[in-house]
Amino acid sequence: MSKGIKNLVFYLLMIALFGLLIYLIVRQGEFRQSERLEFMGTPAVPSNLSEGFEAFRQLFLQETGLPIAILLLQIIAILLICRLFGWLFKKMGQPTVMGEILAGIVLGPSVLGYFAPEISEFLFREESLTNINILSQFGLILFMFAIGMELDLGDVRKKLKQTILISHAGIIVPFFFGILTAYFVYDRYAAQSTPFLSFALFIGISMSITAFPVLARIIQERGLTKSHLGTLAIASAANDNITAWCLLAVVIAIAQAGSMLSAVFSILFSGIYLLVMFFFIRPILRVVGHIYDNKEVIDKGMVALMFLILITSSYFTQILGLHALFGAFIAGMIMPENMKFRKILTEKVEDVSLALFLPLFFVSTGLRTEINLLNTPELWGMCGIIILAAVAGKFGGAFFSSRFVGESWENSLYMGALMNTRGLMELIVLTIGYEMNILPPPIFVILVLMTLATAFMTAPLITFIHFCFRAHNKLQNEKMRLQTTGVFRMLLSFGRASNGQIMLDVAHQMFAGQTNELQITALHLTVGADVNPLHTDNFEEVSFGPILYGARKLGIPIKPRYEISNDAGMDIVRIVNEEKFDFLLVGSGISLSDQPSDVAANRFRTFFYNRYLRVIKAPESWFYPGALLKDKTEVFIENVSCAVGIFVNRNFLKATNVILIIASADDLFLLTYAQTLWKSTQGNISFVNKTSAAAPGIEDIRIALNHFTATIKQSVVLPNNDLTPELFDGYNFMLISYHTWNDVSEHRKEALQRMPSTLILNK
Repeated sequence: MSKGIKNLVFYLLMIALFGLLIYLIVRQGEFRQSERLEFMGTPAVPSNLSEGFEAFRQLFLQETGLPIAILLLQIIAILLICRLFGWLFKKMGQPTVMGEILAGIVLGPSVLGYFAPEISEFLFREESLTNINILSQFGLILFMFAIGMELDLGDVRKKLKQTILISHAGIIVPFFFGILTAYFVYDRYAAQSTPFLSFALFIGISMSITAFPVLARIIQERGLTKSHLGTLAIASAANDNITAWCLLAVVIAIAQAGSMLSAVFSILFSGIYLLVMFFFIRPILRVVGHIYDNKEVIDKGMVALMFLILITSSYFTQILGLHALFGAFIAGMIMPENMKFRKILTEKVEDVSLALFLPLFFVSTGLRTEINLLNTPELWGMCGIIILAAVAGKFGGAFFSSRFVGESWENSLYMGALMNTRGLMELIVLTIGYEMNILPPPIFVILVLMTLATAFMTAPLITFIHFCFRAHNKLQNEKMRLQTTGVFRMLLSFGRASNGQIMLDVAHQMFAGQTNELQITALHLTVGADVNPLHTDNFEEVSFGPILYGARKLGIPIKPRYEISNDAGMDIVRIVNEEKFDFLLVGSGISLSDQPSDVAANRFRTFFYNRYLRVIKAPESWFYPGALLKDKTEVFIENVSCAVGIFVNRNFLKATNVILIIASADDLFLLTYAQTLWKSTQGNISFVNKTSAAAPGIEDIRIALNHFTATIKQSVVLPNNDLTPELFDGYNFMLISYHTWNDVSEHRKEALQRMPSTLILNK
């Protein structure tokens, strides 16, 4: 008997023996249970399926009413609705967080509570909201910790002289407008027990804060991160946030104490706390950051220590009357300046806080926001006045101060629009004021609407400014194009880092033999609006490493360019058209990849689509993450103003044996590319003439091919024009036009199974 059979027999005997023993014990236990129930007079257990189902139903209803079950159901509903609204707003060109904020209001009494009060009462019954509020507060602590780490104090110090006027003008001017507004609304809307100073300071600070995370991501999406405008805006917003949060801490201390004299001691001890954090804890952490600067050495004990510092800092600011969020913000700021350390720590904090806890905060805020409270024309008029005052103060302060320090009209307008961005940071301030009973419900609702309005207007306002200056920018681009006459400018857009180097080899072999100077810009886009600014440098370094190495090896200069994008295809089109490139080279993606993992993904996608989605006639893009090759090609062909090449990689090394498919006279433009390629590689070129004898332009094709083969001796027209898989044997590169590719891929798919690396071209 083999060892495998012996193991199987032993396994079956073990299961049978112990299973029998367990059964006998259970039967004996049930007998004793029945005796006990008869003696105690307790109702017997269910005796049939009907009674069993009733017992199950009672247990089910009991479990659904437990606090933990209600909390889990609330979280499920909140995450689903927030992700849906975030996706919709992303499609509209708005930051995802704006959709999540609006989702919170929709789930509150303003929408769900008004149109479906029974569902609202079941889902968000008042006694269950304590758990959501506690979780959301903890999530805000983690979020403010991450925001503190995003602020690079070194960069803030370097640009302090340049940005302090802009940032502080963007605070003091709207702060003044807020104080002025509070003066006129205090008597009518503030509670009698609320001191004017506390009321006015909270309205002033609510108009003064810029939403740093939203602004940073808008700058990323617009490709301005490394531009003068981008660095100026981020540094100004960082100054704004540091100043505003310190000012908020003073405001909270005064509001908690009731007067300036009573707040002196809170401010004094807060100053001692800041001195300890920055001059004792921070130097120690700086040393820690130099030692623990990679994932290999950062263990759970080190992460636990960082969280201990975070929680301790939050605790001290809470008991000092400054609010726990200020302590979390300071804890993030004093983290080691080593950016590798900060990136690792941010990865551990940010995803959970953004994806799980912050939606809970948005809903807890939405549950307090009853738009129905604005039930008179006077209140809606007051809402409009406050929005106007907030925009005039923030936009005007940043705009005029930018002009004063010497910025152009365009950059100054952009600065005004960017600094006017509000969002999550503003909601945090409003929530603090509401919980301290300083902001009454109607004013709280008005300020929430002001937050949403100023956040929503940022992207359209930036687009409008760009539209106004587009003619000027177009003239500048035209001048640049004229200055580069004799230069062939190519945009090489790649996804995976490994493909970048391969596509650079293709570009070099295809165009190095031409008379014009080859100038290559290598573009890599990270898709997603929620990319943390701390991580982009690492993404850029990893993505451009191989292509920069390949450029040095080939001895050709390239210009790397990295951007964040929500729609990679249309952003590539925009860059090509606005900057007047001569050629776009882009990869085909995974739809035609021969990598095993990509092949498996494509097979699963096809199976899933054919089995389920085709039944409801859903577009394939609903399931597949990204456009297929044909869809992507159509976007480029229809919208790009220059020639386009779509590269399909099949382990490309060098184009030494090239095959060209000629299907009509329109394909003769490929001969120019073939000639340039031959000058670089000196390889063999074979033509497949698929045209019929009666096809239009057949004589022109024959003359052109004869001239080419007579000029270049390593070229030949193949006698066989039948596209079979065997035709491609021995070739390592193929040139084909976009029109012919569509025809071949639709009618001769089997022929493409063994195709070599391919460049699909249009005129």
